[in-house]
Amino acid sequence: MVLLNAGLWKAVRRKAVPPARENGSPVSRGSRGIRPGAFVVLCLVAMALVATGCGRKKYDNPITKDTQQPDKVLFDKAIADMEKGRYEVARITLNTLINTYDSSEFLAKAKLAIADSWFREGTTAALAQAEVEYKDFILFYPTMEESAEAQEKVCMIHYNQMEKPDRDTNHVYRAEMECREVLTRFPNSSFAPRAEQLLRNIQEVQAQHEYGIADTYARKGNFNAAANRLQGLTDHFPLFSSADNALWQLADAYSKMGDRFEERTAAALSRIVKDYPLSEWVDPAKERLAAMNRPIPAADPTALARMKYEQENSWAPGTWDKMWGIFKGSPEVRMAAKSGTPSAGVFQPTIPLSVPAAGAAGPGTPGTPAGGVSADVTVSTVGDSSALDTQPDARLSRQNQEQGQPQQPQPAKPATPPQQEK
Repeated sequence: MVLLNAGLWKAVRRKAVPPARENGSPVSRGSRGIRPGAFVVLCLVAMALVATGCGRKKYDNPITKDTQQPDKVLFDKAIADMEKGRYEVARITLNTLINTYDSSEFLAKAKLAIADSWFREGTTAALAQAEVEYKDFILFYPTMEESAEAQEKVCMIHYNQMEKPDRDTNHVYRAEMECREVLTRFPNSSFAPRAEQLLRNIQEVQAQHEYGIADTYARKGNFNAAANRLQGLTDHFPLFSSADNALWQLADAYSKMGDRFEERTAAALSRIVKDYPLSEWVDPAKERLAAMNRPIPAADPTALARMKYEQENSWAPGTWDKMWGIFKGSPEVRMAAKSGTPSAGVFQPTIPLSVPAAGAAGPGTPGTPAGGVSADVTVSTVGDSSALDTQPDARLSRQNQEQGQPQQPQPAKPATPPQQEK
């Protein structure tokens, strides 16, 4: 509890509570009450004191060695300043340690503490500088256990700046890349399990982003674009909390695109039955497969166990979450998967089925697919240039076609000898 001194208390009471009268006679000061305005002032003062004095956050990587070496004294002083929010003073002290004691045993800890000071400062510019400092620490000390922590902090820099799925996803993809780096470079560190869960949360936001776009296409009747988004989503993010809903919409989109996509419709329905056996769409999917005379697959035991675990540890938004969720700038990731291996690759948008796929070269121009469409540009040397003299100008031919005149091949005129001057 924060205790206000007597002088501050009297000043607030004197300013906020004017003398009152009862039955025409003034009320003594000892019997006055505190008005609501004064109470608000006291609360604000208390909150300010808590934030500046009592809300100190201890540093995560102190040096526990009990010694009075000058470099250790400088380090402890910098950490004390950092915990009190004096980040600039702390960085000056740490740089003094590094420049003065270049062979100190605390050199690595000092460099990490500089990065942590930027991270704790928390502004956009400070976080950008913290990422640079953490990267430098990993470069100079790649075998230290703190390197894994530094990489995890880089992931958290972008993770904490993620926005909702319907907004800019730059920090989402940066956070995914940095968290995957923790699992790739430091798979046996104590920070790997946390980075794995962070990666599942990040991929949940990515999947929500794709799902929102696909739903917009479907509501507008563009089922080809919706199917393209949903296919990439369900293939790359099988742990998505609404993957079964996405597969059902994918099957519905394929069914509305025509009979030639019946195989893809059946494949999407079969995945619901096999990979999401506890979904609400299992029974409707079985009915549609039976109507299509398709075999109904059995449920995957691994998928069944995973869905049971997810249901036991699931989170459902309450009334308060729904009310205040619109005011939050960060995405909601509490419904993300708690188990399973996140996707290892980077998500790449797929090519819609309406775009002809490049196949084997056809009988036409070299490099042209069998479908007759190619995006390749080739350059070659013309062997016979006689066509330039015998064929009409292509630009003139186009002008004739626009004017409705037939194209007339014009033979080349023989060269006339120059006339001699008399």
